[in-house]
Amino acid sequence: MELQAVVSTLENGEQDTVLKVLQVYNQEKSQCFIFEDEEREERKKMAQLLIKFLERELQPSCQVTCLESIRILSRDKHCLDPFTTKESLKTLSRHAGIDCSEELIREVPDLDVILESLKCLCNIVFSSAMAQELTAEGRLVVGLARRIKLYNERSLPHDIKFFDLRLLFLLTALRVDIRQQLAQELRETERAMEILKVLFNITFDSSKREVDEEDAALYRHLGALLRHCLMISADGEDRTEEFHSHTVNLLGNLPLKCLDVLLTPKVRPGSLEYMGVNMDAVSILLDFLERRLDRGHKLKESLTPVLNLLTESARVHRQTRKFLKARVLPPLRDVRNRPEVGNSLRNKLVRLMTHIDTDVKHCAAEFLFVLCKESVSRFVKYTGYGNAAGLLAARGLMAGGREEGEYSEDEDTDTEEYKEAKPNINPVTGRVEEKLPNPMEGMTEEQKEHEAMKLVNMFDKLSREKVIQPMGITPSGNLAPMENAIRNIADECSSSDSDLGLD
Repeated sequence: MELQAVVSTLENGEQDTVLKVLQVYNQEKSQCFIFEDEEREERKKMAQLLIKFLERELQPSCQVTCLESIRILSRDKHCLDPFTTKESLKTLSRHAGIDCSEELIREVPDLDVILESLKCLCNIVFSSAMAQELTAEGRLVVGLARRIKLYNERSLPHDIKFFDLRLLFLLTALRVDIRQQLAQELRETERAMEILKVLFNITFDSSKREVDEEDAALYRHLGALLRHCLMISADGEDRTEEFHSHTVNLLGNLPLKCLDVLLTPKVRPGSLEYMGVNMDAVSILLDFLERRLDRGHKLKESLTPVLNLLTESARVHRQTRKFLKARVLPPLRDVRNRPEVGNSLRNKLVRLMTHIDTDVKHCAAEFLFVLCKESVSRFVKYTGYGNAAGLLAARGLMAGGREEGEYSEDEDTDTEEYKEAKPNINPVTGRVEEKLPNPMEGMTEEQKEHEAMKLVNMFDKLSREKVIQPMGITPSGNLAPMENAIRNIADECSSSDSDLGLD
């Protein structure tokens, strides 16, 4: 459709006719992102008329169509002037339901109108410095924050919540003064925590999917804000703990490649430095973990989010892993006590590896396994084979080996105490065991044989009565009932003979 015809129809202003013309225009231009220079003035005129037309009392269907046209035109950075006036932005924010210039925010009943208005505002704010300045003056972020705080009371579609969040990112990313407005609006800890909970719901599946560079930049900005949340305190220790808990939950939703924002701040006087990187946030997360461990209350709900966050951070960032290993698994000196005995963070985490809750013990074991660079021998060294057996069996690593992973080849530096005691360490218990007297000392050969047969008969009886089940290790390293393990080994040997042409 000719642009001039659209402009003429808008000038005429008859609602039904305008609706039909704009529907055709929107369909033709829905995928248009590059605009012809010679029609620039006509597009500016159309933009002016659309804003003026939108200020009338229109049917929701006509409002949505008009906003769709504005969204298309807002892709042209050379035609944004009609949209970047105080009156235009007020009109769009009113239709988005976030105009806070009045004491009460005007309700916009049609959800499609809200959604299209938000999309328009995102395009305009992203591309126009003038729009950014005017939205700061109009305190648009205040109206947006007020709606976000009502999410638990109002049922809004995911798309509206998503574009609320995107607009909030853009406003706070592009203007320092808007960040201050938001901080003032959220000065009460309760409100901030409500927003963190809402953002958690919105971003719930983010860590499980790939995100493009534009979304990654937004998530990194959110991560930077969350890092700031970790670094501040609320009113009192309990409120700070709750505030940090919501922050940790939300951090766990970020795509893994965006967790680098925890390490990016420059090292300044007073910062905790490790390998030239700022480790303040990681150290706070580790302290948070230990407090939760010491509390020992509702371990699944309180521990698994922070354990998973630290595990994934250590898996993707070498500096984080090495820092955590130095704090959690320092070089071994105590070789007289079992790994689960004691008050160190290592001892507390190893105790969790045999916890009754499967999720808790899996998260604790996975965390320590990653700190050991997923090396079975190193994992057993720090936890003992008995404690490590659950994870190793689940991974098919009972026979040893190492998971595939991108880890550096640096080695542990063993202490002199460990080197001296290593030949006498029981790998199952992870400590030096006191030598026990030989129970067969002084027996004749006949007596030894008799005792051995009694033991065999006892095991046979327990096995036949299904009290115990003898287990073996398959060629792939998994635990299996003994007869199955033997059968698998036999099958593999038979297959090998066949490959060699033997019969």
